[in-house]
Formats: sequence, C-alpha cells, structure tokens
Amino acid sequence: MERTNNNGAQGPRPRLREMGDEQLMQQFQSGVVEAFNILVERYSERLFHYLYRFVKDERQVEDLLQETFMRVYRNRHSYEPIAKFSTWLYTIAGNLARSEYRRRKRQRTYSLTPVNRDEEEYQMEIPSETLAPDRYAERGIHDRHIRQALDEIPEDFREVVVLRDVQQLSYEEISDITGLPLGTVKSRINRGRSKLQDLLKDVYTPEES
Repeated sequence: MERTNNNGAQGPRPRLREMGDEQLMQQFQSGVVEAFNILVERYSERLFHYLYRFVKDERQVEDLLQETFMRVYRNRHSYEPIAKFSTWLYTIAGNLARSEYRRRKRQRTYSLTPVNRDEEEYQMEIPSETLAPDRYAERGIHDRHIRQALDEIPEDFREVVVLRDVQQLSYEEISDITGLPLGTVKSRINRGRSKLQDLLKDVYTPEES
C-alpha cells in the first residue's frame, strides 16, 4: 500500500529515493513494492540501450526489458546484498539478450514466454519516455554513426564496449556479468575500441583545444 502524505497525496516513501540499489532491494524483499518501482525507473533507460545492441528492434527490446524486471520481481528473495544489484540485474538481462541473439542468428522465430499472471499478479509500467534507443552521443559523433559502428564490430567486442563506455560499469562488474576473466574483458574492450576508432575516424570531430 502506498503511503499517504500529510497533504493527502500518495507516493513512494520519501527516504526510499535516497537509498542505494542494494538497500532498495532489501526493502523490496521485506515487502515494499515502491522500492522495486524506483529500481525500474533507475535502470530502464540504461538497460534498454544495452539490450538494443543485441536485438535492434524496439518492440522486442521492450519485451526483454519487461521480462528482465519480472525475473527480478519473481526472484527477489534469491538476491543477496553481498553482490551489487547492478551486476545481478545486468547478468539477468545479458543472459536473456544473448539467448535471443543466438535464436535470431539461427533464424528461429522470435518467441518470448509470456509472464504467468497466475504466478504473479503484479503489473509494472516501464516509463515510455525512456524507451528511445541510443540517445547518447560522445565527443561530437552523431548517434547514427555510433550505432552503425557498434553494429559492425563483432558481438564479443560490442557487448563489453557498451557495458564499459555506455553503461559505465567497472571492469570487475563486466567480468561478473559476462563470466569472462578480467584480462579477457580488458583485452576485448581495447580491441573493440580500436575497431570503433577505425570505423569512426572519418566522422570524428576533435574537441576544441
């Protein structure tokens, strides 16, 4: 149940938005659904960009995003605060994305198992304004050039570059999410960046000195 403020308005408990991700998950595990809603708001846009790099179809990305958060909802009690929430979340999303990518490569018909509403009655809303793929631009490079260049590099390089340079995750988190050794993560990021630089050298706009 939502908390009613003194002025009669309803909304999330004020202190929740000041909490870190791990604290919010603990609140959610104790039954505070508002904490889950805040986590959805925090991560929807970033996860959309990440998933879009695999699927490149907005409607299917929305389905994967919905499934990711529903898995968080259903498996909330399996989360332990010794792990960063972001790592746990991206691992779930990454597994879904890689499975879908492999299905698409095998040219199978896309099919996402619908949520069993008998199992979970809760329905969430992911803010529609966040679902605009690749709204980032860095160092004067237009969005479409970045998208095209990322699409041209191998998947193994693309995923780690997106996690590092777009999602701003640490090398250690990327290692945990992908299951790759730390050295392999760093090597792939360096090689991916090198390939991107080659692809973008003709459209790169140097910063003013």
